[in-house]
Order: sequence, then C-alpha cells, then structure tokens
Amino acid sequence: MPEVMFAGPDGRLEGRYHHSKEQGAPLALILHPHPLHGGTMNNRITYTMYQSFQKLGFSTMRFNFRGVGRSQGRYDGGIGEIGDAAAALDWMQSVNPSHGGLWIAGYSFGAFIGMQILMRRPEISGWVSVAPPANHYDFGFLAPCPCGGLMIHGDTDELVPEPAVRKLVDKLNTQKNVTIDYRVFEGADHVFASHADPVGAAVEDFVRKTAARKAALALAAD
Repeated sequence: MPEVMFAGPDGRLEGRYHHSKEQGAPLALILHPHPLHGGTMNNRITYTMYQSFQKLGFSTMRFNFRGVGRSQGRYDGGIGEIGDAAAALDWMQSVNPSHGGLWIAGYSFGAFIGMQILMRRPEISGWVSVAPPANHYDFGFLAPCPCGGLMIHGDTDELVPEPAVRKLVDKLNTQKNVTIDYRVFEGADHVFASHADPVGAAVEDFVRKTAARKAALALAAD
C-alpha cells in the first residue's frame, strides 16, 4: 500500500495506491467523507471500499482532499475538491495507460464529488455511492446519468433520511438505459458503524455482477 504524493490544482495531494499485478487491470478511485467533519482517506467505509476493489483485482487509490492530512491547500466547498479528484484520476491513468476500465466510489461527501466527476469524465464505466447526501446537495446535474451504478444507504441515517435517497434513485431509474442497484441496510446510520463488512460485500457483489453482464453482452455481440 505505497504512499503517493501527486500534483493537485492547489498543491500536492497525499494518497495510498495499490497497483494490481494483473496486466491491463481496471482502476478504482475512492473518495472520502466531508473534510470539515473528520473525513479522511482512512475513514473505515472509505478503506473498506478500497480493500474491496483491491480484492477484485483493480489498481486502487484513495487520497486526502486538499487541507486533509498531508494534502496541501484549503477546503473549497466542493468545487476545488472536484478538481482534486480529477487530478487523482489523471495520475492513475498516467501510471496505467492501458487500464481496463475506470470506476469511482465515494462515501457521503465523497459520493457527491464522485457523481460530479462521473458527469465530467466519460471514460468512467461504473460507480458506487454510499450514503449520498441527497438532502444537502442538488443531484439534478445527473441529467442524463451516463451509466447505472450502486447506491447504498442506511434506513436509520439521521443526517440523510432514506426517503431523500430513494427519491433520487427513483428519478435516475426513469432515465433511459440507466438502472440503479439500490441497497438499503437495516439498522445502519450515516456512519455505518457496524456495517462496514456488508458494505464491502455489496460492492464486491455488484462489481462482479456488472463485469459478468458486460462479458455476456460482449460475447453475444461477437
């Protein structure tokens, strides 16, 4: 799990990067919760997703947004953090010019940034959003959403009531060729204190199913 430092829009950014042994492995970038509320790349759910993609054979990275840990700069209300995530993707793609696809996964604030990046980077082929703050940010920019993905939420989330996320999921599912796999964890609150392992298992299950479905479609097209 080597430490990496790479250039961001507002200074150097600190990350942890796992390079897959598989030639042409896909890439996954994991985004952490809100910098002003204790969010770091070492957050338990962020780390769990990092491990899940690593197990699946991905080259995987998590990093600290500006102003967090040893990352330079100051919190920028989400705008600068989108630039940070884009810089992280640029770094990963420069190290892996022949990668086999790109996924983005985020938790809470990181889920919002991840969906913003999804709309800006057409090469992203899959995504995971855990506890997206649908009542704090307007997700109307997902019009149209480029591809389906996985959303995970807790039914006892006190910061983001589950109905707000379900409303977002229902809206996205009306879009053509977009299917959201929405999984609600019973008894889970916003921090998923006792649900880290189930989150990891859900990510692995969804990514495997997505890969199998794409392989079947490619086979049928031949």
